[in-house]
Amino acid sequence: MTLWTRSPPPAGHRTILLCTLGASWAVIPEIIGWLAPGIVDLYAHHPHRAALDALRQQHGLRAPDELWICTTEGAQTQSSLRWLHAWWQALGAPLPLRVWAAAGTDQLASQAECDHIRELTMRVTLLASEHTGPHGQLLLSLAGGRKTMSADLQTAGSLFGAHAWLHVVGPDPLHPALLARSEQERARQPALFSAPLPADVASAITPLIAGSGERSELLDLELGGRTITSQHFALPLARSAGRQVDALAWPLPPGGDELHRALGERQRQSSQLLGNFLASVAASERHENWRSLYRLPPAQIERLRTTFLSSSHAPWLRTLPKADLHRHIGGCLALDAQRKVAQAIWDEISCQNRLQRLQDIHHLLCKQDWNWTWPDSLRSPHRAELCAALLLHASDAQLQRHLFSVTEPRVALKHRHRHGFSAYERPGELSGSALLTHPGAIAPYAQAIVEQAQAEGLDYLELRGSPHKYRPSEPAAFLHALRDALRKAGAQVAPGQSAAAGAPRIGFLWILDRRQGDAMHHVVRAAVLARRELENFLLGLDLAGDEGTLRPDEVAPAFVPAFADCLPLTIHAGEGESAENIWQAAYHLHADRIGHGLSIADHPHLATRFRDRGICLELCPSSNREVVGFFDPAHPSSADCPRYPLRRFIAEGLPATICTDNPGISRTTLADEYLAAARMTDGGITLWESLALMRQAFVHGFVPSAEREGLLNRADQRIYRLLTTRTP
Repeated sequence: MTLWTRSPPPAGHRTILLCTLGASWAVIPEIIGWLAPGIVDLYAHHPHRAALDALRQQHGLRAPDELWICTTEGAQTQSSLRWLHAWWQALGAPLPLRVWAAAGTDQLASQAECDHIRELTMRVTLLASEHTGPHGQLLLSLAGGRKTMSADLQTAGSLFGAHAWLHVVGPDPLHPALLARSEQERARQPALFSAPLPADVASAITPLIAGSGERSELLDLELGGRTITSQHFALPLARSAGRQVDALAWPLPPGGDELHRALGERQRQSSQLLGNFLASVAASERHENWRSLYRLPPAQIERLRTTFLSSSHAPWLRTLPKADLHRHIGGCLALDAQRKVAQAIWDEISCQNRLQRLQDIHHLLCKQDWNWTWPDSLRSPHRAELCAALLLHASDAQLQRHLFSVTEPRVALKHRHRHGFSAYERPGELSGSALLTHPGAIAPYAQAIVEQAQAEGLDYLELRGSPHKYRPSEPAAFLHALRDALRKAGAQVAPGQSAAAGAPRIGFLWILDRRQGDAMHHVVRAAVLARRELENFLLGLDLAGDEGTLRPDEVAPAFVPAFADCLPLTIHAGEGESAENIWQAAYHLHADRIGHGLSIADHPHLATRFRDRGICLELCPSSNREVVGFFDPAHPSSADCPRYPLRRFIAEGLPATICTDNPGISRTTLADEYLAAARMTDGGITLWESLALMRQAFVHGFVPSAEREGLLNRADQRIYRLLTTRTP
């Protein structure tokens, strides 16, 4: 005979078949023969073999790794165990066989005996549910033993969880080969069940699935200082059978049926226990999380609250609905996407002009080393065409070297690199305004933005840029063109717009530069006028640029028209500069959000005011590391940098969320930014905290409140579905 062999299951993936056993031992091979045809293909000749296989596959039932049995100590049971062992040995002892017997029980003819076997059944099921692991299967056979034993096992499965309750049915009376009334007939049964059954015998047996059970959330709540685990309701692990079945005789402990009574007490106090648990969760939180998460089982909530975000969660992060509130249009596209935009521009250039542009950049194409000022040679009325030519005709090595490598390592560039902040911006020299000044760039640029948002799982995206730089004479016309191109590419650019499922909602923030000085008044007025035409697309304003150029109180007069029109406002402030700048932004410019705001960690009183007023910080971990310098274990050159202040922000209850800033420059995605935040934050961040940070992005979006609530509700529902179908 060829013995069935199987590699040990991975940790946490064990499958246990738990059976009760009485006078008829044959029900166990009848179940095994269906679950594990590799052990014995009992139903090879069954007339409905294909349907039986399909049923097993439909429910994802796996062959058991261990066989556990719960029984009594009576004479009939002992006889059944002997024949079961003979069958098991005939198959070559293909898997561990563990047996527990309620010591001193026989026919279950008294309440005491029934209480004893019920307590044993409960404890064995609890132990089995823990041994299967988070990705394993607990399969319960209800076919063996007395009716009370089957009922006890079903009750245990409904409390501790079971992947499936299994049964075996057949006609009455049974086929003579299955009755085995005499000892001589019994002696023939081990051989009968060690090979495929004859067709007439096989057709008299039909295994089926009677249901399944979900683990009760009440088990994981503390009552009397303890939860329901096998540590608190001890049961020794029965030894796997060797030359004979060695049942572990288990006496009822002095405390009696403690587990049964503890379960009953939890059911009586269920409402109070759940209420106490949720109250304790709420008391420890600094930010409200997604509403649906509080409907999850307590054990799952605790896993989310105690599991720290790591790179292994990257696939999970990508599937979650997310919002990015701080993404510059000029720095969002990766090099491949920039080249597609460049190709669209190049296709619109005449042959004569193409030759001229190639001649203009020949001094760069013909050598590997460019001096630092090479972008200056592209600043001409034909800048977009020159940049397109360079993107398409420079080699990968040239572009990688002079856009990225020359500024490596990208840590604390503002202070460590001789070219300061411009070293951070260098990878964006051939993107943004370098391309968007050309009308032919808008459609492919918008297409790339939508594809990028969809690939990252973004439900909501606020782009930001400076239309007055892309089209100085007609900045509003640029916004109209961009909005229409985004809509054509599949984005939602207005509430209620008909769009395909999964289409991201995209809005735009107009960036004003502190370096514009007096011209800022004109730009603000242009933005206010454009908002009236593009209210659902142009969502607000942003003030950026060198914080040392103009203080917020100096530019506040220019913003009066924006204040009068109630435009939402976010301010770049506190990115490596004094917290005084953040205070100025909040109180002179009435900021709704602050871009970065890192130095607020040094100003506890200001942090308290931000929390009380609900002013949200837009944190961008990768660009913060590149510009200011923070410790990131993934970047050795950051070893002497300070820790990221996110842990302090969370502890103080400051509204904050994670953003990308310039994903094309930092070569990142929003999911990558959450992983970077987890690495850079002292002590890391939990999955629960990550979800709360994601929610903050939706809460503080600049769309109107009714639309914002709709985005929140849809994301909430999707997150709940994901968490109830997929364990992170």
